[in-house]
Amino acid sequence: MYTAQGRIKQSELMTEYMPLVRRQALTLQVRLPASIELDDLIQAGMMGLLEALGRFDATQGATFATFASQRIRGAMVDELRTRDWLPRSVRRSARAVDETVRRLEQSLGRPPEETEIADAMEMPLGDYQQLLHDTNSGQLLPFEELVADGSEPHNRETVSSPFDHLLDAQQRETLVAAIEALPEREKLLMALYYQEELNLKEVGAVLGVTESRVSQLHSQAVSRLRAKLNDSV
Repeated sequence: MYTAQGRIKQSELMTEYMPLVRRQALTLQVRLPASIELDDLIQAGMMGLLEALGRFDATQGATFATFASQRIRGAMVDELRTRDWLPRSVRRSARAVDETVRRLEQSLGRPPEETEIADAMEMPLGDYQQLLHDTNSGQLLPFEELVADGSEPHNRETVSSPFDHLLDAQQRETLVAAIEALPEREKLLMALYYQEELNLKEVGAVLGVTESRVSQLHSQAVSRLRAKLNDSV
């Protein structure tokens, strides 16, 4: 049971970290469809903050700020995953793109061009690009989440073993190598979006293309990365 002093401390921490919740919500919102409300992200983030307050263990080495930031972001991502706003038909098509990219990369020994992917899928180039745009709405999540399978919400209850940490490090190395193998424009796009944290419109201004074209290229880059990661499993 919490002491009165403990409750006061929790209240102070809640007040102190509420701006962090809002900042993280705003960072995610600019990357998401307009249907996602800021208040929904903030509410999910506050639940993550409450969870952090209840579970933080200073003996584990991490600071509360780091621990809380991870829990807040994780709670928001879990909320986004429960929305599942992509129709099943679009998800099936996205998986077909992943498989086609994987097959072409194996046969060509290089990243396939858009026209090659469209031809392999027996689709006009315009239809393929529209498919990329449609699937991208479900992929604008933190990078570690979007390259995962995505079928289940992230389980923040799991306690990682040393083997889990080793496996995660190996997967991260594979991911870095896969990013390096992307075509230059897609590699730049991923750096601008995930490292510099520009939104799609800002990325488009840097690349000299429309926001819609950035959406297409982002979706295609994600398919290439998932194909690489699946090959490494």
